[in-house]
Amino acid sequence: MTGAVVARRRIGCDAAGAPLLGRLDPQRRFTLTFCAQDEHIDELGHVNNATWVVWIQEASVAHWFAAARPEDADRYAAVVLRHEVDYRGNVLAGAHVTAVTWLDGPPRGARYARRVEFIDVRGRCLVAALSQWALIDKATGKLVRVPRQVSAPFLHDAAEPGSACDD
Repeated sequence: MTGAVVARRRIGCDAAGAPLLGRLDPQRRFTLTFCAQDEHIDELGHVNNATWVVWIQEASVAHWFAAARPEDADRYAAVVLRHEVDYRGNVLAGAHVTAVTWLDGPPRGARYARRVEFIDVRGRCLVAALSQWALIDKATGKLVRVPRQVSAPFLHDAAEPGSACDD
C-alpha cells in the first residue's frame, strides 16, 4: 500500500508547529484556555466527550513543552497509557474553559500520573481527568525510567493546593 503521509498538526502545538501558550504557576501547574468551536459540538449541543480527551492531551503536551528542559524535549516523548475522565458539566459553542494540569506525584519507573481539570468562567469544575503516561526515548522508541532531572521541572515539593473539582 502506498500513499502520501498527511501532514498533521503536532499535539500541544498550533498550526505553525509552535507550542500552545499557557501559564505555569508557582506550584508548577500549567493552565491553557480552550474555546469551544462549532466542530467541537455534538448532536446534544455541547462539547463532545472525544473533544475533551483531545483537549486533555493538548494541555498535557503543551505543559511538557512549557516546562521541560530543551534537551529533554528533544530526547523524550510521552505516550498515554490510560485516561479516566469524569464529566460533571459541559459548555456550548463559543464558551471558554481553562485546563489546569499537573503531575500527580513523582514518576514510578517509566510511568507518571497527570491530572487535568477544566474550569468554566464561573470557576466550576466541568471535567476532571487522571491520565497515566509513560516516557519513551525518541531514538529507540522504548520506555525509559523517568530521570529525576526530567521530572523536576514538573514537581512541586510543598503540599498541593486543593483542586477545583474537590466539591
